[in-house]
Amino acid sequence: MTAAVLPLRVSPGLRPFLPYLALLGAMLSVAFGTSFAKQLFPVIGAAGTSSLRVGLGALILLALFRPWRLRLTRGDLGRVLLFGLALGLMNLSFYMSLRTLPLGLAIAIEFMGPLTLALLHARRLIHYVWIGLAAAGLLLLLPLRAGVSLDGVGVGFAAMAGVFWALYIVFGRRLGHIPSGPSVALGMSVAALVILPFGVAEAGAGLLAPSVLILAVVVAVGSSALPYSLDMVAMRGMPPRTFGVLLSAEPAVGALAGLIFLHEHLTGGQWLAITAIVAASAGAVATTSREAQKDAATALTPAE
Repeated sequence: MTAAVLPLRVSPGLRPFLPYLALLGAMLSVAFGTSFAKQLFPVIGAAGTSSLRVGLGALILLALFRPWRLRLTRGDLGRVLLFGLALGLMNLSFYMSLRTLPLGLAIAIEFMGPLTLALLHARRLIHYVWIGLAAAGLLLLLPLRAGVSLDGVGVGFAAMAGVFWALYIVFGRRLGHIPSGPSVALGMSVAALVILPFGVAEAGAGLLAPSVLILAVVVAVGSSALPYSLDMVAMRGMPPRTFGVLLSAEPAVGALAGLIFLHEHLTGGQWLAITAIVAASAGAVATTSREAQKDAATALTPAE
């Protein structure tokens, strides 16, 4: 399946590094795509941008993976609906948070969802260290004390996105018997139907403006089709633990992308908070059992 998406010919000397380059490319692609998407907010709003990004991303994934060839049971259809509902609300909440939050901080807060899920059944002492580190990072971000200027509504939307990310993982595991490509294509299709009414309510016919659609295609490719394909290459070429640990750097990558593309400058305390959450995420993956490592690696790969 990966070969069909990315038909690459790689020299033997470069082949061992390909999974790591693919993962780096995926993170950079998501960060660039989301940064680019944020620039559409003044034109069609956050909900409009999210609906186009998910809708066009769904069309691309449907063309790539052709899930209609699958034979799904009634139970499978119910699980796909729940998966797509969580996926759609995760994307919508995240984009709503970006109206008032810097990209890196929104990702960091959202990361608390899968991290909490990964540590929900913590048993080892080291797991409580990661919980404490993540909590410390989150407390540095939340507007609970003087001097913290983050918008409370934006933080709330980012936290909601984290909750739906956790549900996306739970429902996604129930589709483990379906190939990942077709299952995500189906989930994205359901997500598009969930988000579309919000986008239409906010932007109306503006969603169909040719200039907007061209930009939205760039967003959909950059934040959906390309990174998902690169993630497939990375996951097949490295251990789940390594994949999960490296992908935990995504909030930091998002913060750098926000700085470069959106000129979002963070305070020293905010960078410290992101570092704490990244360290907690990486540590949680690195110290889980072998079976949980695969789940954790998958969990840190939202279709957003």
